[in-house]
Amino acid sequence: MSAVELVGLAALFLTGVVLVIWCVEIFIEAVARSAVSLGISGFFLAVVLAGIDLENAILGVTAAFVDLPTLALGTVFGESLFVLAVAVGVAGLAVPFRMAVPRIYLLLLVLVPLPAFALSIDGTLDWTDGAILTVLFVPLLAGIFWHERRSETTFLLSGEVEEVVDLEADGKTDGAVRSVANADADAEPNGGDRAPAPGPERAADRRAHPDRDVDFDLDLDEFVPDLEGKSGRFSLAVAVLAIVGMTVGSGLTVVSAEGIFVTLGISGLAFGATVLSFIASIEELALTVEPVRRGRAHLAVGNVVGSTVFYVTANVGLIALLRPVDTAGAVMTVHWPFLAACLLVVAGMLARGRVTRAGGAALIVLYVGYWIANYV
Repeated sequence: MSAVELVGLAALFLTGVVLVIWCVEIFIEAVARSAVSLGISGFFLAVVLAGIDLENAILGVTAAFVDLPTLALGTVFGESLFVLAVAVGVAGLAVPFRMAVPRIYLLLLVLVPLPAFALSIDGTLDWTDGAILTVLFVPLLAGIFWHERRSETTFLLSGEVEEVVDLEADGKTDGAVRSVANADADAEPNGGDRAPAPGPERAADRRAHPDRDVDFDLDLDEFVPDLEGKSGRFSLAVAVLAIVGMTVGSGLTVVSAEGIFVTLGISGLAFGATVLSFIASIEELALTVEPVRRGRAHLAVGNVVGSTVFYVTANVGLIALLRPVDTAGAVMTVHWPFLAACLLVVAGMLARGRVTRAGGAALIVLYVGYWIANYV
């Protein structure tokens, strides 16, 4: 393949990824508006959609559907490592923070990968393993929703849903939504997670903490059409069109990705775990770093916990349901060890209630090591 053809594939690959991410943003807003108009709880939507990474699921399922299960499995490990190592690592380096995390979430973060690991030991994840992992996600998400509903602090809350739905209408006057709205008033100073104050106080805060002027808002919200005031049926039609766009985008991404890694002579597992996952996960920086920067560190922690739960249960489960996945070789010697190491570092910091610059640096080093290990 010529250099020009390779550049063309790379352009097609990037176009596909951007199309998927953009259509997911549109889909979430359209579903939120149409569902709430039908009487579905906005808070329920916010928690559920915060616990599901649609971009990764779509790319992984598409790769498995076209018989590229190793590429699909690579995205599971790659995006898990990105959230744990890069997103938390950058947050620790840019805005170290303190956060009291419920013990149940710490246990969940550490223990939730064990079923997938145990099922992988025999060298293959087949459709029965996939069914087990997919079904396991349902009670886990239900348990998270139950905990969030009764907690004074909401950890899992979809920013997209929060922006388009009046969550206060759900009657959570003393619960999680109020704690989100009043996070600035209750936050600790940095070292804790106080958001910049308004007016002159904000200017003084900026001088004291210049790292907060860095904008990590990397999402595509400004390019999402405004559906405010539209009917539920109109929003539902937009959601259907977004599904078509996601399908086209994921197809472009997967087909071009195969051409790239075959041409370069690298494995689909390594490409999915590094290049594809890195590009598809850039928005996770915004979902993790921005809440910390704005004094809402609980939402960053919720994103890490929710994403990890989804990746190692439903996401890998759906892939295995479509195609048997080889879990021998590098999966056991590279991917699981690095995932375990990052989980232990993140869980250790959260258990101490402090995400530090030293811990952030350690996570970035682990992620760089992960890339190297995929190509040596």
